[in-house]
Amino acid sequence: MIVSNATPLIYLAKVGKLKLLKIFGEVIIPEEVKVEVVDRGKAMEKTDAYVIERAINEGWIKVSKAELIDIPIELHPGEKAVLSLAKKLGIEEVLVDEKPARFAAKLLGLKPRGTVFVLLKALKEGMMDLDEFLDTLSEMLKHGFRLKEDIIVEAIREAKRIASRKIS
Repeated sequence: MIVSNATPLIYLAKVGKLKLLKIFGEVIIPEEVKVEVVDRGKAMEKTDAYVIERAINEGWIKVSKAELIDIPIELHPGEKAVLSLAKKLGIEEVLVDEKPARFAAKLLGLKPRGTVFVLLKALKEGMMDLDEFLDTLSEMLKHGFRLKEDIIVEAIREAKRIASRKIS
């Protein structure tokens, strides 16, 4: 089980890989994230909003109300809701990509995971091969997903290491 912020949902949906999140079993999002990705996304005619809405309707992404807790760092409302919901539900892992949210998660004793972590976990569990990993990462970057160069290099290195273990 994992609580997710908007960015991983949006970019995985944009590249047709939202179902990779099923690797965590249940995915929970706060209402603030649903409004951001589905309601506002549909208003802007973003196709990924409909993909995410379908997952919610299928029941494997659940929307929950977050009672906001005090977080010592200024965060986006969706990020604050994600961390608050994870703490309330006792869920250790949170899917957040932005640096301040990852830092705040650690301060709260949570384990921040990012979109690249999802791809690496899918590779490790045989849900995709190395080529698919590289294609997916490339597609996400083309759609505007932001990652520092050193993180991209490290992700590719890790993916190659995982793939080589499967061969041997």
